[in-house]
Amino acid sequence: MRLERVAHEARGCSLSVMRGGFGPRLLYLHGLEGSGASHPFLEMLAENFDVFAPEHPGFGGSADPAWLANIHDLAYFYLDLLDDMGGEPFHLVGASVGGWVALEMAVRNCSRIASLSLNAPAGIYGEGLRRGDIFLWPTEERIRNFYFDQTIAERTLAGMDPIRDFDETYKNAVTLARIAWEPRLFDPFLKKWLHRVTAPTQIIWGEQDRVLPVGYAEQFARLIPHASVHLIDECGHLLPLEKPAAFTSLVTSFAKGLSK
Repeated sequence: MRLERVAHEARGCSLSVMRGGFGPRLLYLHGLEGSGASHPFLEMLAENFDVFAPEHPGFGGSADPAWLANIHDLAYFYLDLLDDMGGEPFHLVGASVGGWVALEMAVRNCSRIASLSLNAPAGIYGEGLRRGDIFLWPTEERIRNFYFDQTIAERTLAGMDPIRDFDETYKNAVTLARIAWEPRLFDPFLKKWLHRVTAPTQIIWGEQDRVLPVGYAEQFARLIPHASVHLIDECGHLLPLEKPAAFTSLVTSFAKGLSK
């Protein structure tokens, strides 16, 4: 099912949003890949959910508000957005940095979150785990390290146009650095509050993740009450893009299982 790009105003910030589908409401918070297109996994999710997939403030076609200084600002912004939209709680799906934002939201207030599906969320420092450094990798190395399947990396690299995409790439990089540069991709205070996550939670991880190694999955599972873990073999960090069918199947079955 095709999604449409729409503008949505929230707390004085104009968001660029992919929107479409029918069913329970689902908010997708993108990760390092951005959300500037209607990816196949979003179209698959729209077969079972009313999908709302914004580009974060400061990314892509969304406005870059003066108030955006850190990851906590994004969390409070999205909590306000859920309050403003009213109605039934959302199934909250977040990948990478988007999963981190989702967790920062959940430790503050789960009342408008029906479930959490987290793909390789950032947000904590994993003891004994060696992470990749997305800020130091050159462009080609970074793209290749996002995927296990290098044919996807090669297609992605072939489709990139440094001149055409410069403004958006630069904007995304600056905002990502603003919220995740220091400390790198984690909040030193988040770990001690993850016990406050009361929404049903599933953690989904690619076993060959070179950005955040798969060992993080068990660390999150120990910190979040009753969280389940699903590992996907032959898959890297951008699981929704590399294994869209497996990703959407896990999200859909988890969310639908809660209503039985």
